Amino acid sequence: QRSRPLSRSRTPDHPTAMSSRIVRASKFRHVFCEPEKADNTYSGLSLSTQTGDHTYVKGSTKFFSVAVRGGGGPVLVLPFEKTGRVAPGAPVITGHHGNVFDTDWNPFNPNMVATVSDDSTCKVWGIPDGGLTENLSEPLADLRGHGKPVTFVQFNPAANNVLATASKDHTVKIWDVEKQEDKLTVEYGDGGLVQDLQWDREGKTVLVSSKDKKFRVFDVRANTTVAEWAAHEGAKCSKGVFLEAGSGKVMTVGFTKQSGREMRLWDLRDTSKKVKKVEIDTASGVIFPFYDEDTRMLYLAGKGDGNIRYYEMGDEKPFVYGIDEYRSSQSAKGVFMLPKRSVDVMRCEVVKFLKLTTSAVEPLHFMVPRKSEAFQDDLFPDHAGFTPGTQADAWFDGADDQPPKTSMNPSGSSGGAAGGAGGGAAATFKVAKSASVLQKELDAANARIAELEAEVAALKAAAGSA
Repeated sequence: QRSRPLSRSRTPDHPTAMSSRIVRASKFRHVFCEPEKADNTYSGLSLSTQTGDHTYVKGSTKFFSVAVRGGGGPVLVLPFEKTGRVAPGAPVITGHHGNVFDTDWNPFNPNMVATVSDDSTCKVWGIPDGGLTENLSEPLADLRGHGKPVTFVQFNPAANNVLATASKDHTVKIWDVEKQEDKLTVEYGDGGLVQDLQWDREGKTVLVSSKDKKFRVFDVRANTTVAEWAAHEGAKCSKGVFLEAGSGKVMTVGFTKQSGREMRLWDLRDTSKKVKKVEIDTASGVIFPFYDEDTRMLYLAGKGDGNIRYYEMGDEKPFVYGIDEYRSSQSAKGVFMLPKRSVDVMRCEVVKFLKLTTSAVEPLHFMVPRKSEAFQDDLFPDHAGFTPGTQADAWFDGADDQPPKTSMNPSGSSGGAAGGAGGGAAATFKVAKSASVLQKELDAANARIAELEAEVAALKAAAGSA
């Protein structure tokens, strides 16, 4: 039976939510979630048995990716139009030698996906329009440099083909994907396993949470630590998300000493004290935070419970305004908020999620009720399209240009309308061979030259004795 959104009960989980709705005017106070019809979901998935603190499912404006069961770390990639039951033996990415932990899609190329694995590598793949027709085993780039399994990956949101990875070797590496080089390496000490990896919205710094209960923000190009603090007292997994670009505000979610779930708002200029604390509930599952900068709405998706709470952020006390909660009897193994260009603006859809269950992917549509069929420009400010702010070389040299913003109106926008496809992988991506690859080819060439020289010497010797 299809799950339905329910009104939030008046419980201590939301101490300020109901009063906020009464006294504070907001165009988003009636946002509701509409789950996709069963016929338009993706079912029959045989998921990977790999465990971790990941969203497990991610997507671009064209495709979504999820690790599935099988040898070689297979990853299923499906175009959104291919709804229904996934056929057994469907084509997959199969180029790793261990289970895949995480995937991520290039924000400027919806046909390009990165995968990281237990085999200590990150690989980047080009997906043809329409999806895979056969297994894909040859990556566009093979990024090798970590000494232990790579657990998290995320593309830079401003610079083209710049990628961050986190590993069990206690390092974060920043890659130039085209050159297949790890240009920067940040060592975060003995903090234990990484639990989260996030770029800030301008692509300048990265946030890392780890098992020692600490969050660290690194300026990776300057090789400096911007902030380091203990955000939550509980021992379970903590996650974080940057709020507005340039604000220095971070929202973290984690657990109390008593194992209750909570969120805390921080200002990176002074992390000695929290700006705001909100107790959530006493459930045991990890919470994934997602932030939509255009609407200033924060979404907290629970792993294991299937619920999504959503809030509106403000600049003054109480800072966090509870709006409502989508509840479902179907628990979630993972959740991901799709890129803004995925939304259907003509339905007043402000964000779109993918919810991963034990065997299916279900789209969730969060919408503002409006009667008008016209484009609602107050709900959809200009947003970044598929043009990066800068290229990798310039970014590593210090450039911080931001992606240009264009209209979300599907009639007359020039940067890719909402739901637009964007460019393809082959059109914009050329891989330069890495030093290790070149050395391998050189060694092979030298070995072949030695063989030929030996053959020539043998022929000369034979001719001389004739």
